[in-house]
Amino acid sequence: MISESRLSARDYLTRLAASGRYHFESGDAQKALGVSPAAAKLALNRLAKQRLIASPARGFYVIIPPEYQSLGSLPADQFIPALMKRLGLTYYAGLLTAAQYHGAAHQRPQEFQVMLAKSRRPLVSGAVRVAFFVRKDIAAIPTQSFNTPRGPVLVSTPEATAVDLVGYPSHIGGLDQAATVLGELAETINSEKLVTAAQTAPMPWAQRLGYLLTKAGAGDKAELLKSYVRQHARQTAVLSPTAPHDEAARDDDWKLIVNAEVEPEL
Repeated sequence: MISESRLSARDYLTRLAASGRYHFESGDAQKALGVSPAAAKLALNRLAKQRLIASPARGFYVIIPPEYQSLGSLPADQFIPALMKRLGLTYYAGLLTAAQYHGAAHQRPQEFQVMLAKSRRPLVSGAVRVAFFVRKDIAAIPTQSFNTPRGPVLVSTPEATAVDLVGYPSHIGGLDQAATVLGELAETINSEKLVTAAQTAPMPWAQRLGYLLTKAGAGDKAELLKSYVRQHARQTAVLSPTAPHDEAARDDDWKLIVNAEVEPEL
């Protein structure tokens, strides 16, 4: 029987995968191989060149199964939960990534979009790109768990996803894209839960959301949200914060200055 200290680097990967683990830290590998940090780094670099492992973050590695060799990495949803746990960060998959989990597949996002409490640089692992966005009060955002082959990943609920889509239009392709995705999400949105989700965000987000849901043909999902806006909105908001609005029309239902044309692809 081979002792842990005499394991080869490949044997180490095989044992991890056999136990259902597809991620590890450099310190784990060093301890298992019984070598110095420099020798462990050298061995891991060799495995990376052979496309057997990838390193999405410093000191954090993922094993690449044969089915993901062309990707050069595990898919993001199969390693982001482990990475966030390692970093001690509260997270959830959001925006277009979350919309995809809920069946809105109009446009496949080119990056895996993750919400965090603080800013963080994007990461690249093989062909996988992960972008991070700051969401205030992140612990209050409603989420749900989806299973992946390597364990569960947290994703914003359909209602929380809808709220975020109008809060980050520049990161999803603009207001037209937001309205398009909202139309696809509408079947999964619960009107009461939508109001609850809206309470985690600035009031202008709720005003824009209601208007865009109506434009997307899902005004019935926004009736309770309309009552919430009428009761709590103290100021008139603008649909597009970056566009001029001096002569724009006003939508009284949503206390909104409509300073942009929105054309969802329905």
